[in-house]
Parts: sequence; structure tokens; C-alpha cells
Amino acid sequence: MKSVFKSLLILGITLLSTTVFAQNKMQSLDELINKTDPAWPLVQKWIDSAKNKVEVLEADSANAKNALFNTQVSTYSTLGAVIYNSGGIMIDNGWLRILGSGSTRLNRSVPEWNKGKTIEEYGDKPDYFLVADDAAGGFFAINYGAFGKDLKNVYYLAPNSLNWEPLGLGYSEFIRFCLDGDLNEFYKGLRWSTWNKFIANLDGNKSYSFSPYLWTKEGTDIEKCRRKLVSTAELFKFNLSKQKELKTAGVAPAQ
Repeated sequence: MKSVFKSLLILGITLLSTTVFAQNKMQSLDELINKTDPAWPLVQKWIDSAKNKVEVLEADSANAKNALFNTQVSTYSTLGAVIYNSGGIMIDNGWLRILGSGSTRLNRSVPEWNKGKTIEEYGDKPDYFLVADDAAGGFFAINYGAFGKDLKNVYYLAPNSLNWEPLGLGYSEFIRFCLDGDLNEFYKGLRWSTWNKFIANLDGNKSYSFSPYLWTKEGTDIEKCRRKLVSTAELFKFNLSKQKELKTAGVAPAQ
């Protein structure tokens, strides 16, 4: 009887191990690098004809391969192409930062930035995935179920509402919007009159924090708010904490 029980126990452990391995099995780099129809040439065309000011940060080959593997997306996709072919993309002198494989000016790769926030380990399936952010403390993420049924659409965690707001755009459309869209209109109320004088040399790991907070009644006029540069990582953590706090208290932001 003990022998039968032991055999069943070993079989159960083996099946469990096989299931876990299957869930976490990651595609190889060769499988992720699409050599026949990569998306980057199309993205490059979009960049070349962009209406907004664009700077593609140079990618380090080793970092690009590592970031692509850890993200587990193909270069056939726009996201994979941006990760593999850029250290990141800066829009409007770095006001808006689209994450890639990391660079000196934007020292955050897509997988590194998400680890500990939306995933615990590389290869995990996230409920949402952070892909860009801005100097005003806003964050962009692809929805994988956390925000609604519109899977793979991009949402914006707005600093003046602390809500994840749907943009109605997939990632490719989001990139096109960043390149060609009316960003002054999109950021109406989030850009102070002299914002462009402060952005050119902005560290891509820093964002502005405002006082009073932009989601309060006192913070509705950004021209009257004080601002200071803080760690983008700390600001994201703070915003999520405040978002939870406000929801728990049943308090609606002023915006």
C-alpha cells in the first residue's frame, strides 16, 4: 500500500512540475526574432514622417536581445520591434517616453520596468503591461484584462484623475498617435506655460510631482501648482497607493 501511495505521489509531483514548466516555458530568441516580416521597417516609416518631434534612442544589441527575450514578444509585433530596435523613443524632447530596451537617457527597459509592478518573474502573464509614461506623471499600459474586455488596448493612468482611462487604441495605433497626434490637446491642463523649457535635459527616470496634487480641487490649475522632479518609479508606486486610498475612502478626484 505504501509503495502504491509513493508511486502516486511521485506521479502527482511530476505532473505538477510538468504543468508549471509548460506555463512558464519561454520562446527562444530565434523564435522571437522575425526575419521574414519584422514590424520595424513600417515603424521607421511612421517615425520618418512624424509630425511631432521624435528621437529614437540607440539600442545596445545585447540589451535589446535580453529585453526581447524577457518580454516574450515577437519582432513581428510593433511592441517587439520597438523593444528590439530602440533603447526607447522620446517624443516632444522627452515629455513622452516610449519604453524600449533601455539606454543612457532612458535607463529602463520594458521588462525591467514591469518586473515587480505588473509581473513577478519574466515570462509571467500580466493583467496589464506598462509601455510608456510622461513628464507629468502619467503612465500608459496595455490592457490584458485588468481594466476591461478591450484586451490589448492602451489605457492612461492620468495624473489629474488617478483613473486608468481607455484611449481606444491598440499599441500600434498608440505609437502612431504619439508620432502624429495633437499632444497639446491630449495634455491640456497637464502642461504649464513654460513646460518645454524644462524638458530637453530631463532624466528619463524622473517625472514631475505637483503640489497641490492635480487630482484635488486645489490642483486643477497647473499654473498655480508647485512642481518637483521625483523618481518615476516612486511616483508610479505613490499614484497607485493614492488611487487605492481614494477608492477605499469613496472620494472622487476633482477632475
